[in-house]
Amino acid sequence: MKKIIHFSKFFIPCVIMSLAIIGAAAIMMFTKGLNLGVDFKPGLIKEFKIAPTAISLTYKGSAQVSVQVTAQGVSLVVAGVGADNTTYEFPYLKYKNLEEMTAGFNTVEGVTATLKNIDGKESAQGLFTSSDKSSTLSDVPYNLHIADSKAVDITSDDIRAIFDDSSDIAVKALGVPLDNHFQIRVGDDGESSKEIRSDISAKLIEKFGSENYAIVKTDFIGSQYSGKLVFTSIITVLMSLVLIWLYATIRFKWDFALGAVLAILHDALIMVAFMVFTQMEFTSASIAAILTIIGYSINDTVVVLDRVRENMKLIKVNKFSTLLDISQTDLLGRTLITSFTTLLAVVSLFIFTTGSMKDFALALIIGLISGVYSTIFIAGAFIAAMRRKWQSSEDDKKTQIYSVE
Repeated sequence: MKKIIHFSKFFIPCVIMSLAIIGAAAIMMFTKGLNLGVDFKPGLIKEFKIAPTAISLTYKGSAQVSVQVTAQGVSLVVAGVGADNTTYEFPYLKYKNLEEMTAGFNTVEGVTATLKNIDGKESAQGLFTSSDKSSTLSDVPYNLHIADSKAVDITSDDIRAIFDDSSDIAVKALGVPLDNHFQIRVGDDGESSKEIRSDISAKLIEKFGSENYAIVKTDFIGSQYSGKLVFTSIITVLMSLVLIWLYATIRFKWDFALGAVLAILHDALIMVAFMVFTQMEFTSASIAAILTIIGYSINDTVVVLDRVRENMKLIKVNKFSTLLDISQTDLLGRTLITSFTTLLAVVSLFIFTTGSMKDFALALIIGLISGVYSTIFIAGAFIAAMRRKWQSSEDDKKTQIYSVE
């Protein structure tokens, strides 16, 4: 006879443990709060790169000269009074290094290009500008930056240290370390954060110098948008649970359906609890992770419940919890193998990515582990409790008979 693992012996301890974890998280959420990202609260997002100025451009004349930088090269668009509305193209394929690019810019009338303190033989590929500067040239130097492969790597901790007196600020490294690409998020409470936001540029200039960093992108999320996003996220998760409950009710009995919903609700709460305990930033990527686990977990739970329903017709037992033990034992290998193979992909995502994608992968890891646990112990415990007075029918087709001492 196949050895049966008696999962049902651990139903009550596991339920108590889960309730304790979720309860502790709820208390901590009310006392310390959830570390909401700027997605869910008004605030400022600034992305910038620490990179030296490669070429400085100025213009003296009556026309208007603007700079356009693309992946293929740099263009100077000359228009206005005394100009022929001409676009001068400087593709990287033709102007291969910084010296050649500088010389090319100097061929445009009125434009003065100066190669800064950087090796002119370096490739011009990858020039970029600061988004907070006007692209129209004037007698004020306009800087073209380039990533410096020889620069000492700067970490997010180094950037965070600049703002150590600011409580409502988060710093993340984006891309590969050599890019020195960072994101600063500042919450906007309407008072102190305004001073912090106005002070960001001053502190970056003080630390790195005005010519050694470039703003890549600046976004502001208003309170109306952030509030709507919170409401929409809650509704999305709740609607997912309702639709899953309707599907499970049609396919199974009501107690099976409610047990499945409780299991995936448990997984969502455990993921949120993990974020509360670790103070991981809660962003839209966190919502995506929760919805992903809800879909994954219900699939696993439905497979187990389907086996339970099948065994109800084939096996005679004196307790419904024994039927659950048999069904879960039958599918334990399948559950572990599927979860392990999925974990391999998610762990790889966690190891080889950075920023919000890394947090997304970590949340998925917690959710996948919780999904296996909840399918066996949470859904099983609820269904066993609902069917504690269940009796097996005296069907001659039930050739396999199990009893519990």
